Amino acid sequence: MQRGSLDDLRALVAVERERSFTKAAAKLGVSQSALSQTIRQLETRLGVRLLTRTTRSVSPTEAGERLLRVVGPRFEEIDAELSAVAELREKPAGTIRITATEYAIDSILIPKLAKPLREYPHIKVEMIIDYGLTNIVADRYDAGVRSGEQVAKDMIAVRIGPDLRMAVVGSPSYFKAYPEPKKPQDLIGHSCINLRLPTHDSLYAWEFERGSRELKVRVDGQLTFNATAQLLNAALVGLGLAYIPEGMVQAYIAKGRLVRVLADWCPPYSGYHLFYPSRRQSSAAFSVVVDALRYRV
Repeated sequence: MQRGSLDDLRALVAVERERSFTKAAAKLGVSQSALSQTIRQLETRLGVRLLTRTTRSVSPTEAGERLLRVVGPRFEEIDAELSAVAELREKPAGTIRITATEYAIDSILIPKLAKPLREYPHIKVEMIIDYGLTNIVADRYDAGVRSGEQVAKDMIAVRIGPDLRMAVVGSPSYFKAYPEPKKPQDLIGHSCINLRLPTHDSLYAWEFERGSRELKVRVDGQLTFNATAQLLNAALVGLGLAYIPEGMVQAYIAKGRLVRVLADWCPPYSGYHLFYPSRRQSSAAFSVVVDALRYRV
């Protein structure tokens, strides 16, 4: 059915409900003469009279009654659904899928999203732990989280956390058996706990920098994991040295459960950023999530 036909039927419903061309025209925002012309054209097209007009009232004919019994409720359903959809602007809803590292999820995403998720019960957030350089478009994620220098130039990036530092740590019991390394090269003689990345199925090389000097060290040891929580747990029980985000280990260092080494070789680097395609049409729910995660000094 053409758009004009739907408009004509809506005009008919308005006249029947108001029982007046004058009131119906005011409600529809058109002139009385234009509304009368619309109804006449509808009757001509259908070949049957739909309304009986008198000087005092307007009422549907038998044919008009039959048509209105079917059409009237349909427009009510459509209007109700349009109102419900419009309310989503005030009540954001939908599922937002984000890929991030375990530490980013635990230290930033969960704490920052706690309040808005309570305020907007119709927003759902699915967080997928991933240490690879996931293609969020191909894998149908709404957004990803990476350190600033890892975000592709064609993505919109929103900083969600402060600068980060890595830390090399071991337990006091470990250092009873091994001397503390003084420079990154000394790690070759240590039992180190590796992190395996899904990208190219490779072991993560520990990265160091001091002044203009940058080093990547391929360490060795008995244990390899694919998540940082296990690196920490293994270091705590003395099974080797771990290379972990500073924020994960500060409390353990303060309590004497871990000892930090090579701190002068671990300068700050760009913190976590939420990134997403520049062409993405942001929903109300997505906007709520981005605003909640945005880093504010």
